[in-house]
Parts: sequence; structure tokens; C-alpha cells
Amino acid sequence: MTETDSVDPLAALEAILFVTEAPVPPSELAEVLEIPAGEVEELVEHLAKRLVERDSGLTVRKSGGGYRMYSRADTYPYLERFSTSATARRVSPAALEVLSVIAYRQPVARSQISDIRGVDSDSSVRSLERLGLITEVGRLSVPGNPAIYGTSELFLEKMGINSLSELPPLADHVPPSEIVETLEATFKDE
Repeated sequence: MTETDSVDPLAALEAILFVTEAPVPPSELAEVLEIPAGEVEELVEHLAKRLVERDSGLTVRKSGGGYRMYSRADTYPYLERFSTSATARRVSPAALEVLSVIAYRQPVARSQISDIRGVDSDSSVRSLERLGLITEVGRLSVPGNPAIYGTSELFLEKMGINSLSELPPLADHVPPSEIVETLEATFKDE
């Protein structure tokens, strides 16, 4: 009898999904757990039910091509409070703006991001790149060959989505044209 023979596959699955930093593809879970690929989804569903039964603060979701544990939605107010603590690592509001621009306009160059935001965005781009949320996806064919950026697989995973098509429509967050025109006229008068 080996060490893996004595561990319940459900407990092993829970441990794997708890420690992973990225979604684990079903094929990899099947290989590691030494179970048929067809049983992975059933095992994941069983784990999800078990988490609900014990009123866990965690849930299992499929995102980024695999499975991972996430915080339950009703725990978000506590996570928001925690995110302001010294222990939590945060992304600045400026970096979140830059990340939004990249997510919706990618591929996009730093100069384009700065033009959209109206302020220099180099520091935020470097920070997001260091955190692995964005990545260089190419170079523009203009003098200087500036890098162009897009979101990473880690971005999808952190957002809990499988593809960029699952991002909320940007139009839902843009004011009507008459309001934009009024605001622009106000700023032109100054």
C-alpha cells in the first residue's frame, strides 16, 4: 500500500485546489489523482456540494480552463475589509484603471493607455506586468517598436472567467452621449 492509497481522492482534490495558484485542468487532476478523466467533474461536483454542506467560505469554480477554489460571494464584504489591512497586497486604483483599459482595448501600447487616461501610466503598467496580470503580446510597427500589452491567463483566473468575452459590456458603464458632451463643454470653458 502506497501513501496515495490511504488518502480519499476527494480530500486530495480539495488540498490540490486549495494550494494551487492557477486553475488546474481536468486532465491534470485525473493524472495526479490517478482516476479516469471522466470522473474528475463528478468529484469536483461532490467537493462543491461538501463545501456548501459545511457552510465553507470557499467554493469551487471552473475558470481559465481548469478548476480552482474561490471565496464565496457573500464573504466579499469581509474580504474587502481585509484588503485594506497591512497584511493584504493591493493593486492601486491607478493600476486598476490601467488594467481596465488593457482588458477592454488590448492589444494596446503604453502611450495609448496614457492617452486614454490622460496621465502617465508607465508605473502602473510595470506593476501589473510584475504581478503577472498583463503581458507583452507584441510590438507596434512604428519607430521605436513600442511594446503592446494584453491581459494574461492569471488575469482571467483572478477574474473568475474563461475568456475576455465574459467581461461585462463596457457600454453598461459609459454615460449617455449627451452627458459626455455636457461634461466636455464644461471642461472646454475653463
